[in-house]
Amino acid sequence: MNALRNWAGNIAFRAARVHRPSTVDELRRVVAGSRRIRPLGTAHSFNRIADCADDMVSVAGLPPTIRVDAAASTVTVAAGVRYGELAAALYAAGFALHNLGSLPHISVAGAVSTGTHGSGDGNGNLATAVRALRMVTADGELVTLRRGAGGFAGAVVALGALGVVVELTLDVQPAYDVRQYVYEGLPWVRLVASLDEIFGAAYSVSLFTSWTGPVIDQVWVKRRVDPAQPAADAPASFLDAVAADRPRHPILSMPADNCTTQLGVPGPWHERLPHFRLDFTPSAGEELQTEFLVPRERAVAALSAVDEIRDKIAPVLQISEIRSIAADDLWLSPSYQRDTIAIHFTWIADGAAVLPVVAAVEEQLAPFAARPHWGKIFTADAAAVATRYDRWADFERLAADFDPGGKLRPEYEAWLSV
Repeated sequence: MNALRNWAGNIAFRAARVHRPSTVDELRRVVAGSRRIRPLGTAHSFNRIADCADDMVSVAGLPPTIRVDAAASTVTVAAGVRYGELAAALYAAGFALHNLGSLPHISVAGAVSTGTHGSGDGNGNLATAVRALRMVTADGELVTLRRGAGGFAGAVVALGALGVVVELTLDVQPAYDVRQYVYEGLPWVRLVASLDEIFGAAYSVSLFTSWTGPVIDQVWVKRRVDPAQPAADAPASFLDAVAADRPRHPILSMPADNCTTQLGVPGPWHERLPHFRLDFTPSAGEELQTEFLVPRERAVAALSAVDEIRDKIAPVLQISEIRSIAADDLWLSPSYQRDTIAIHFTWIADGAAVLPVVAAVEEQLAPFAARPHWGKIFTADAAAVATRYDRWADFERLAADFDPGGKLRPEYEAWLSV
């Protein structure tokens, strides 16, 4: 019996066979010979988006290649490489990515394919760095797509529906350092009145709240270091929030040992932009996650709507994070053609208790055309989600062109089960 489970442990995959090819040629044979197959990254999903009753294929066994092209300002990386490993190699070569997610433990291809993101008004999600990708299509062919080509914008955030990605080429920039500060106790009225000022205050800003009162528990402020400017002391307060006097974990009761360095100590971009260190895997098996992304211009109303049901949320919540993401042109990106505010929930590991609350959050956010993160828990069916994407029909046609038989197609309704 297959015992493979996802990162959180809430999903037991149904696959009759799980493949871990060590070469691209082996992968091509596996895909060509399968009746139904789904790709698997680091399994950092909380629903059945990667699940399949026939075959699953992991790209983690492919050679972990990382090739920097300094002249082109790109890096070409194997799909199964984790962001933390890629970032360390880039930093050693003097380069950086534009952003990272809160966890450096996730695979590049998996994060890109689901529209995973960090924070920052000027920062698109991680997929916006993709300049080219190579994938094995349903018939076992190896195909390369490049930015600007027809269909490219539909093939980046593609949920594994077009092919099994084996390699991506990403934009890079010169390496930079970041200072990270934490402020505590931001009044809710300040958030409502000053949302744009808050998220515009630094390169990357994250808000953490337990939805237990009229306050944002913590504001994490990540500022890029300008080598031409002298270092300045951080202000003791930020819009009535007070600077933390010691390192903090997003969950106040947790020790901060495994979080990235705070208190304004400068350090490499990849050791500050994530919230957690690469050598620590937080909360595996101890949480469920949900995230909804709403238009930036309607964020205050959307957050206020969620706040109306805080009494339902708080009993099953560990922590909630609010971030900003810049608009992009990737068809199935949750930030497609709109600047976005993401409202993320880390729940207790109790699906029966959590799902009704997720449904209640969805109901509150329905007037705001909220788009769910593809790899998190949500209850809306595929037809409802499709209405929130202007290019959904175009994506369906693109997927049919690459995979006429639907070999790689996600089982949209099945993945909602947890």
